[in-house]
Amino acid sequence: MRVALAQMCSGIDPAANAKALRAHIGEAAARGADILFTPEMTGLVDRDRNRAAASIHTEQKDPVLQEACASAKNEQIWVALGSLAIKPSDSDASKWLNRSFLIDPSGNIVARYDKIHLFDVDLDTGESWRESSAYEGGAEAVVAPVKKAMLGLSVCYDLRFPALYAALTNAGADILSVPAAFTVPTGEAHWEILLRARAIEAGVFVVAAAQSGLHDDGRTTYGHSMVIDPWGHILLDMGKDTGVATCDIDLDDIAKVRSRIPAITNRRTFASPKGAL
Repeated sequence: MRVALAQMCSGIDPAANAKALRAHIGEAAARGADILFTPEMTGLVDRDRNRAAASIHTEQKDPVLQEACASAKNEQIWVALGSLAIKPSDSDASKWLNRSFLIDPSGNIVARYDKIHLFDVDLDTGESWRESSAYEGGAEAVVAPVKKAMLGLSVCYDLRFPALYAALTNAGADILSVPAAFTVPTGEAHWEILLRARAIEAGVFVVAAAQSGLHDDGRTTYGHSMVIDPWGHILLDMGKDTGVATCDIDLDDIAKVRSRIPAITNRRTFASPKGAL
């Protein structure tokens, strides 16, 4: 399977982001990719929530989602749309959803995943993030078929919670999608090691498309979109540059690695310690 990753620096204008996405989908298809993976918040990166509100729509009206579906159909390629800020159908809802989409080559949405773990933190750089003040967390893990593979969906901060990935791989995932918009300090410290850990602990491929660079809203993201193989080797690291890169993965490697380290087969359920939260 040939996977393509779009490393983006999405801004505050969804129309511009949709145009970039269309170009990335076309390039991925031209390079023979079976599927393109895009970052978290492909359609809008804007920490000014009052300004962002005017650009956040329901699925039916979201222009970036419409572009992704139309371009996937036109180019006959799968698209793992990392995530979009989506307004729930209920117009009275006070919070948005950070939603990932899997789109097939006919332009149909075949799976959706709402980011479960929300990033609330105060960093020593002075940055403060309160994702839960604007977004409603999801409640269901999602695995979906892509060609001969099973794809497990996640988004960014989910990467720090291995129980989610255990659930995905227990359900048959052999590729894990980790679209992200990591900050630079946390990216430098943890991005690579966490991605490699998620691959190694289950013997799966990890595909992580990331935002990179200085965005319109003033934030800077880490980049380094990656593909990791089931043994933990880095097959692709895009560094800081934006654009599209491709990587060929051999799904047979999963069985080879699991024959050496049968971690999933050896998993056991157990009772939590008394008094555990």
